[in-house]
Amino acid sequence: MLLLGAALLGGCQDKSTAPKKKVEYKGPTLETTNVLTLFSDSARLQVRLTAKLEQTFENGDLVYPKGVDMNFYAKDGSLVNTLRGDYGKFTRADNKYVVRGHVRVHNQAKQQKLETEELFYDKPRARIYNDTTTAVRIETPTEVLTGFGMEANEDFSRYKIRKPVGVFSVNEAPTN
Repeated sequence: MLLLGAALLGGCQDKSTAPKKKVEYKGPTLETTNVLTLFSDSARLQVRLTAKLEQTFENGDLVYPKGVDMNFYAKDGSLVNTLRGDYGKFTRADNKYVVRGHVRVHNQAKQQKLETEELFYDKPRARIYNDTTTAVRIETPTEVLTGFGMEANEDFSRYKIRKPVGVFSVNEAPTN
């Protein structure tokens, strides 16, 4: 009987010592502070990106959890516009940036300002945009435009609001 009791106790295994499932780490593989990244083409500066913190992931994606600033430059090297946001992410597979949280774009030469909560920057196509569910406010020296969704070139010299909202003034064409 004693032998049977020992066999039964020996057959019971403490589950806490059993091997556990492998946990896969999905966090950043690298963190860099006070980042300065320059994008150029043919030795001409196009974009200057700065951030307080950049996190690099295994798939090549980059996250800027403490905000991101991007400056866009003209061919002559002058600053054309700035893009700022409270959070940024670069997705390597799409080669696109998304900037969120109090996003501001400012075209210095034309004195235009854009405010929204989310904006995408498509680097290969040199355009910035968001979808039609995101509110947009654009200020120029002569007017304030509001609506949902917008698309513009990266220097913010040409833009369109997809769903304009509000009161708009229309200048009538002179009649002969």
